[in-house]
Amino acid sequence: MKKIAVFGNAGGGKSTLSKQLAIMTSLLLYVLDKIQYQAGGIKVTEAEYKLIHENILTTDRWVIDGFGSIETLWIRLDKADTLVYLDLPLPLHFWWVTKRFLTGFFVPPDGWPDGSPILKSSINSYRNLWLCERYLTPKYRDYIQQVQNIKQVYHLKSIREIADFYQLIETQKN
Repeated sequence: MKKIAVFGNAGGGKSTLSKQLAIMTSLLLYVLDKIQYQAGGIKVTEAEYKLIHENILTTDRWVIDGFGSIETLWIRLDKADTLVYLDLPLPLHFWWVTKRFLTGFFVPPDGWPDGSPILKSSINSYRNLWLCERYLTPKYRDYIQQVQNIKQVYHLKSIREIADFYQLIETQKN
């Protein structure tokens, strides 16, 4: 477990899980939202993002949190030796996006660049929930089925499974 890709739909707890996983494994954490966006939610150029992403993938040890872009997603998943797919029920994703929106006015969301526009970003997350569920979720599920014999795959489908995952990582560490 040296190259870990954490992925899934918006509001699924990827940033929280990735942060904890990086601490537990002593791996460097790369948050794609913080790479793609500067303070204030200003997007970097696609070329700049791709170059940074490519440079990260050439290193030996990482946890990468997030989506990034459709072009870099599949490359990252292929390079990872461990996949953590957060595939929670869609209503839970909606609730967590809503919770992040409401609390985001007081405490910046975990994994977001400083000064990110809470309203605009939350609306984008709500829109992406449907798009991901319809188009990417089936592809994610197919992909992890195809690679489960050649990579470590953790397909987490509930809050309980996330807690069990943390316990497993802690046990493996000791």
